[in-house]
Amino acid sequence: MTATHPVLAGPRVVLRPGTTDDVPALRAIRSEPAVARWWGTVPDDRQLLAEVSGQADLVFFVVEVDGAVAGGIQYAEEDDPDYRHAGIDVFLAERFQGSGLGSEAVAVLAAHLVDSLGHHRLTIDPAADNERAIRAYGRVGFRPVGVLRQYERAPDGSWHDGLLMDLVADELVRAR
Repeated sequence: MTATHPVLAGPRVVLRPGTTDDVPALRAIRSEPAVARWWGTVPDDRQLLAEVSGQADLVFFVVEVDGAVAGGIQYAEEDDPDYRHAGIDVFLAERFQGSGLGSEAVAVLAAHLVDSLGHHRLTIDPAADNERAIRAYGRVGFRPVGVLRQYERAPDGSWHDGLLMDLVADELVRAR
């Protein structure tokens, strides 16, 4: 993965390809209540390794802050030329939340998707009641498009709404 995906850096975050060694830290972060609430069931090590090593249908980066694994960020691409865009997802350990690091990580990845990979539109789809994430994505330039009714299943089996947000390339607020 390191050969095909670059290391991306912002003022405080580094987005780098993951390694096998990152799996325990990522599992621990995904197990934190503040993360699991939004991300659901923690994948087993085999699934996490598939994500980290690029064997899944997405591109995954470890979010690093001051040399520590702070979380993960990923994107998936729609390559049909008539609908070409990329979707982003991010999670951060609880101790890194609420400090603007999530917005910065999304801005750094979004800039790469726009500038290097040529995407003109990006999407992100937080839970409709995840106000912190919605504010963070808004700081990067994402705008609400609409509510995705009963979009995702919670660990308890109930369905919850999602909020589809998108960003057009010229609306991107870059990390500073």
